[in-house]
Amino acid sequence: MTASNAALNAPLNFRSVTTRKTITKGWWFLLACVVTAAFSLPLYWLVITALKSDVEVFRNPPTWFPSVVMWQNFPDAVAEIPFVKYVTNSMIYATLSCLGAAFSSTLVAYGFSKVQWRGRNLVFGLVLATMFLPGQVTMIPTYMVWRTLNLTGTMWPLIIPSFLGNAYYIFLMRQFMRTVPDELIDAARIDGCSEFGVLRRIMLPLIRPALVFVVLQQFLGAWKDFFGPLIYLQRQDQFTLSLGLQQFQSAHNTDYALLMACSALFTIPLLVLFFFGQRYFIEGVTLTGLKG
Repeated sequence: MTASNAALNAPLNFRSVTTRKTITKGWWFLLACVVTAAFSLPLYWLVITALKSDVEVFRNPPTWFPSVVMWQNFPDAVAEIPFVKYVTNSMIYATLSCLGAAFSSTLVAYGFSKVQWRGRNLVFGLVLATMFLPGQVTMIPTYMVWRTLNLTGTMWPLIIPSFLGNAYYIFLMRQFMRTVPDELIDAARIDGCSEFGVLRRIMLPLIRPALVFVVLQQFLGAWKDFFGPLIYLQRQDQFTLSLGLQQFQSAHNTDYALLMACSALFTIPLLVLFFFGQRYFIEGVTLTGLKG
């Protein structure tokens, strides 16, 4: 009799557990929606402010949607500054720095992960130690170096350092490369493949998620960089978009609609890039720490 009662109660217990799991997932989904809405609110406010008139921007209480959508704010904002020139400069800076970061971090990380040489761990520790130096400490000596080389006032001080290696990217790439079996590398060497051949033919196809992650991270950092262009760029025709927006704000500090329109245009490449590269962001973060 007891066994039969247990058999009758089993479906009920299963349904009860399934119901609790569904309710729990529902609460987590609701929490995720609330958090997403909270983080999306500033972006939404940026866009609707760019579509408002000057009078409606300062209306109290504020309106959550413009009564009259002012699409004209975007062409007016672009006409106020050499927008195309700023975007071109930003793309040159971001693209070249991406190439430099991908090349240097891959090459150096391969040497630290798959090539045996004396003092490798010590040198790698020194490279990691540079991550503890804040930019404020090295800013003045670095500027003096570029001034001695007569490169201030150009984009080279912004681009060349990416070709010299970044400790953070080197660490990520090294951790990812260590997940590749050494037997695969040794087999290629036995077949007569050089170290550069191993890197190009075997390692690069396997580390693509980490490499794309480095490129995306570097592009985002270069596109948003304000401090570097502020220090090294001198002529307005050299300004990047971030520095150009600061100049626009200085000249139109009360014209918030046009300022928000420029800021919205500034964020479009970042949103598009993150939308298409979010999978590589996740893979790059999770897979680079699988092997110490």
